[in-house]
Amino acid sequence: MSVLKSLFKQTFFYGLATVLPRMLSFFLVPLYTTKGVLSSVAEYGKVNIIFSYFVMFNVILAYGMETAFFRFFNKEDDEAKVLGTSSISLLVSSFGFFALGLVFQNQIANFISIDAKYINLVIWILLLDALVIIPFAWLRATQKPMRYAVIKIINVCINIGLNLFFLLSLKKIAHQNVVFEAIYKPNFEVSYIFIANLVASAVTLLLLVPFYTKLKFKFDKLLWKKMLRYALPVLVAGVAFSINETFDRILLDYLLPPDVAETQIGMYSACYKLALFMTLFATAYRLGIEPFFFSHSKSENPQKNYALILEFFVAFGSVILLSVVVFADVIKPFIIRSEDYWEAMWIVPIILIANFCLGIYHNLSVWYKITDRTKFGAYISVFGAVVTLAINFMFIKSYGYRASAIATLVAYALMMFLSYYFGRKYYPIPYNLKKIGLYLTLSISLSVISFYYFRTQIFVGITMLIVFLGIVAYNEKQQIQRLLRKT
Repeated sequence: MSVLKSLFKQTFFYGLATVLPRMLSFFLVPLYTTKGVLSSVAEYGKVNIIFSYFVMFNVILAYGMETAFFRFFNKEDDEAKVLGTSSISLLVSSFGFFALGLVFQNQIANFISIDAKYINLVIWILLLDALVIIPFAWLRATQKPMRYAVIKIINVCINIGLNLFFLLSLKKIAHQNVVFEAIYKPNFEVSYIFIANLVASAVTLLLLVPFYTKLKFKFDKLLWKKMLRYALPVLVAGVAFSINETFDRILLDYLLPPDVAETQIGMYSACYKLALFMTLFATAYRLGIEPFFFSHSKSENPQKNYALILEFFVAFGSVILLSVVVFADVIKPFIIRSEDYWEAMWIVPIILIANFCLGIYHNLSVWYKITDRTKFGAYISVFGAVVTLAINFMFIKSYGYRASAIATLVAYALMMFLSYYFGRKYYPIPYNLKKIGLYLTLSISLSVISFYYFRTQIFVGITMLIVFLGIVAYNEKQQIQRLLRKT
């Protein structure tokens, strides 16, 4: 019982600490899309282009060392050596990147067409974020979930608080105080957003400084080479995943005419955030269920339980998909505050379905995790990235952000089917394809019909949702009764 209690505690805190940072961008959408906060939709587009580079470089600067740390921390006898080797590796690479970034910031700015003042802030943030990778990993490895979660939550709170202060309050109170007057600069909103991020990252590092003061700086070259070899597939998969997740903004900026690129990216990014309902569900579900995958891998007939887990995921995910699509136009004024962004609402069902496919893919991925064939995860992610790049390059000039949305859906759907295909070969699981197929087909079809054909008639969509809920309840009544009896 104590093991289950510990597992629940860790899952809860790590889940909270993982979901909240993802929620940060969602919390800030209403602020950024309120008229008068940012000067235009294009300004919001500029912010999202820069954050897209953030995602990519965060993966590159970590280069899989966090995952390698977990693997070798539990494998090697000398934990201090693993801790010192991984920390020194990241310290050297991070400060090396930092120095090169500052020296060549003007060249980088010209190459990616972003103002050098933003590049400077980005370089500092990337450095600070890289320096906390191993300290956070150490907290997880030594089972300190409470401290891990508290620091993550503090980071989110500082970021949101400073965004609200800089973008809403500072201009109004600048004349009341010499300090505020010195801080305030007109037309400085984008910089304030990254300054808020920088301060939050700096405070996070300060809270983790005790880790470095107690660290024994032991470096083992042979161990380091082993860790790098282990980390390389993780890096490849991470880069591929970041391409699937955010690189379309960079391609939109690169392939579209300058006078429309940032505006399209702003609209696309704002409406994309409505898919976060599905992303958060999938993330929370995965964080809660992954320990179960491994703890039951050696039990009798674990495949039966894995099949049931996916069935539940698809049932709940289908309900979320159809619910968000039906009420998308009701929700949008509360999240996307300006009508200037609403033109891109067309993508909402596409991105929701895409993220649903990604969630199913993560559930299907149990086979290569259990059988230690994690290289398949890298292969499938790379394939998805190639598909994303190909569709974007071929169709962005003609269809703009719509091509990016379709590319995301096609990539994640193919990744889902590939994982299922290879899983049947290496670790067969008796999925109830009839029921899963029914939920998927119905929820996707009703979502498309409701949004693209009866969007202005919400009662038609609500009727479809009620009918679908009835079908799910009828099919799952036995499972629901069992759960109710247990509670």
